[in-house]
Amino acid sequence: MRDSNILTSNGVDVASSLELFGDMATYDETVTDFLAGVTTKLADIEKYKVAGDMPNYAILVHSLKSDAKYLGLTKLAELAYNHEMQSKANDINYVYQNYDALVGEANRIINVLKTYMGEAITTTVAPAPAVKDKTILVVDDSDVIRTFIQKIFDNNYLVLVAHDGKEALDIIGTNSYGNIIGMLLDLNMPNVNGFEVLDYLKNNNLFVKIPVAIITGDDSKETTTRAFNYPIVGVLQKPFNERDIRLVIEKMISINSNL
Repeated sequence: MRDSNILTSNGVDVASSLELFGDMATYDETVTDFLAGVTTKLADIEKYKVAGDMPNYAILVHSLKSDAKYLGLTKLAELAYNHEMQSKANDINYVYQNYDALVGEANRIINVLKTYMGEAITTTVAPAPAVKDKTILVVDDSDVIRTFIQKIFDNNYLVLVAHDGKEALDIIGTNSYGNIIGMLLDLNMPNVNGFEVLDYLKNNNLFVKIPVAIITGDDSKETTTRAFNYPIVGVLQKPFNERDIRLVIEKMISINSNL
């Protein structure tokens, strides 16, 4: 007989589950089914997060919440419920900022269940080290946007952030331009705005060294036309998703590799 203390000592509410399943044999069968499908479910959740597909993301985290609730996985159920509600509200920023907590708890509880069932636990794979000789410069006065982009690329690149155009110019002025593979630049910022940064880059012939993409909440034709008067990589309208950001960074890397 399996030791249910492994579950209870790790926060699993076995008692509430037995109100549904009746006995441990049925509970164990349900755990087996859960473990057989949860890895695929998490992979699909990740896929929809990256695509910014909040309706399908909400459907899958709802399913994860239900599974977790039935099995007494209280913390996972709570986290999945929060993601369900926020993704239904199309709050992609909440999803990104709290995604690691959801996946971390899911992986923790999967290993708890595998230990209980006598299966080999999943070995955690360490993230790839940051490529310190390649830098992305993010220039935006929004804490949410800077944090969002940092979370996407921190494991692969050194991500420098600037709160406004002045900080960006200070970074550029003290940096060896060769290691900045791209700049994501907001236009509407205090002190020194994005267009002033673009003028500086143009006047100092730095576009040939630093590919630039604009990130902006201003979708007016006048602003977009003005931005494309500079040799930028492209314009991303807020709100954007991880897929959009990755595509523009890949384009910058391609341009940078040909310089």
